[in-house]
Amino acid sequence: MLELLQRPEGASIAQIMDATGWQAHTVRGTFAGAFKKKLGLAITSDKAQGEERVYRIGE
Repeated sequence: MLELLQRPEGASIAQIMDATGWQAHTVRGTFAGAFKKKLGLAITSDKAQGEERVYRIGE
């Protein structure tokens, strides 16, 4: 999951769900709990018109 988020193009929730087998709420919960609170990582997101929201590990 971290590798997907570290890619320059980032990853969508659907891509992470495919890679992990998790449901969407579990992926989002991992962003908030493990990555933001425990590891102190900044997760950024953006959404181009007509496309899925893409998440990345920010700075």
